[in-house]
Amino acid sequence: MCGLTGFIWNSDSKIDHVAKSLDLMTDAINHRGPDSEGSWIDEKNCISIGHKRLSVLDLTSAGSQPMFSNSKRYVIAFNGEIYNHNALRTLLSKDTIWNGHSDTETLLACFEYWGVDKTLQNLVGMYAIALYDSIEKSLYLVRDRMGEKPLYYGWNNGVFLFGSELKAIKSFPGFSGAVDRGALALYLQYGYVPTPFSIYKGIKKLPQGSYIKIKMNSGRWDPKLILDPIEYWSLKDVALSGQSRVSKKNNEHELIDKLDDILSESIEQQMISDVPLGVFLSGGVDSSLVASLMQKNSMDKIQTYTVGFNEKSYNEAEYAKKVALHLGTDHTELYISPEQAIEVIPKLPLIYDEPFSDSSQIPTFLVSEMAKKYVTVSISGDGGDELFGGYNRYTMANKIWKNVERSPFFARNALSKGITAIPPKVWDNLGSIIPQRFNIAHPGDKAYKFADILLANEIGDVYSKLVSHWENSCDIVIGCNNNINRQIYESHFTNDEHNMMFLDSVTYLPDDILTKVDRASMASSLETRAPFLNHKVVEFAWSLPLNIKIRDGKGKWIVRKVLDEYVPNKLIDRPKMGFGVPIDSWLRGPLKDWAESLLDESRLKSEGFFHPEPIRKIWAEHLSGQGNWHHHLWSVLMFQAWLEKQTGIL
Repeated sequence: MCGLTGFIWNSDSKIDHVAKSLDLMTDAINHRGPDSEGSWIDEKNCISIGHKRLSVLDLTSAGSQPMFSNSKRYVIAFNGEIYNHNALRTLLSKDTIWNGHSDTETLLACFEYWGVDKTLQNLVGMYAIALYDSIEKSLYLVRDRMGEKPLYYGWNNGVFLFGSELKAIKSFPGFSGAVDRGALALYLQYGYVPTPFSIYKGIKKLPQGSYIKIKMNSGRWDPKLILDPIEYWSLKDVALSGQSRVSKKNNEHELIDKLDDILSESIEQQMISDVPLGVFLSGGVDSSLVASLMQKNSMDKIQTYTVGFNEKSYNEAEYAKKVALHLGTDHTELYISPEQAIEVIPKLPLIYDEPFSDSSQIPTFLVSEMAKKYVTVSISGDGGDELFGGYNRYTMANKIWKNVERSPFFARNALSKGITAIPPKVWDNLGSIIPQRFNIAHPGDKAYKFADILLANEIGDVYSKLVSHWENSCDIVIGCNNNINRQIYESHFTNDEHNMMFLDSVTYLPDDILTKVDRASMASSLETRAPFLNHKVVEFAWSLPLNIKIRDGKGKWIVRKVLDEYVPNKLIDRPKMGFGVPIDSWLRGPLKDWAESLLDESRLKSEGFFHPEPIRKIWAEHLSGQGNWHHHLWSVLMFQAWLEKQTGIL
């Protein structure tokens, strides 16, 4: 894994030292590639590209970047892995001259031989690419199909900046980092800033499966140029096409075998590495299947890693250990104390250089830090839930709504108030006496979510409530207009479960899950790979009928059936827990003073981003135990902690 950055400018732009500016931007992402660095500047054509390298394939200088194609037409900075690059080499001209065996060199040869569009159609991998064509005088910025690798870009004071992380862009001298208050409201609602927005005005995230092309015009890069991303692969088209071909007559055994084969092929490709690699093992369905298939394809014991908590309701380490013992892996676990987790919190604004409030960011960073001591690459089960119906909302939303909509609103409203009149701790205590087979993780949270769903008007509203924290977030942000682009629930498919899965795959997956893993792992200079996100696996998943994914109230039916061949069901069959931490109790305990400082009413007023009253109200309710508002509060706290680390933006 690596990091890339750079900028283009015009001769009349006020840039005193191009090389120094590029060095500052490149140094800001040193953690993404500590093994080597490189830069390339063409002052005549006003373009510069910087790169930080984490060596995974071809550890020699032949893999260094920025890299030129053999004809010198193209220069590239590349972050990611092309898993089929050896196969691509066999398709290229036999006259191609190779200097090493890196996938970067393969990419350049493909671009030179096939051009940009055909090359992108042939890639299997994860990637963010900056490619300059010296003949066309064009800069291409490319992001992979599922959005595994990040790429930010935008004009700022007449200079076009781009980079793997915002901290690279922010390091450009004179960067005017004004907070986009509409994006801030979206962040409060979802816990992340959704694509195409960033927390900074004028800076965007490149959408998954797309590229932008910026072409010189009469010797100038035009700051007024409107950059419209071009889709070279559309998940929507893939999903609609797949569902249009679904057959009512399916040979389930054949489908199970096919998933086994296609996922095994993906994992086999992703195990190609010149450095040690391991697996993040939670003990859940997806990571257990990845570990199983890796162990099947390995002559030696694979290395597996997990983190655990002493708080039983958050701890999956005991399940991961049982799976590891069954598979015979070389297993390492780290039990996290509140003190260890809290030590990570001051680092979060630097790791996630825009506000990000998925609290599982903490254990994700810690397991990455632990794994890096042993390996350079780790493989995960990310993507399985979105593709195969793994989240509880897919199985519960429709069921709940069909019962809820029958009742008049006044009755639902009264019941909702009754539920929230009982403190979350009481619901948690009631949950502890329920028989184990009916046990629900975090019943207090679930009860309050159900109370919110009772106020919904239709199924799309139910989904929105399930994925939102501050629903009316624009009312909290000072200066926010109501024209912000919220996630819109649309009925592309014949069932609501697939509608939710699709929307999660283009929002929550790239902007929360993959962002979390990328930043947490790269902060430790660890590369992560996700076999479920191979586009061939994605296309297969969307060719399946819903009952192959969700059956008898459980998601990932077909994934579970594949896993049954490798791991006994009794080691896996349990309620989904997630990968969270007990933020709710920590805010009432060891984090109380830290949170109080950031939520101080006078401070909120002086900073001018939030109306203090609603924030102070839920803070008081949370401290007293009258409510469990940790999701809402964590969103505000992560913005406040991020803001505290910024300079020159108030």
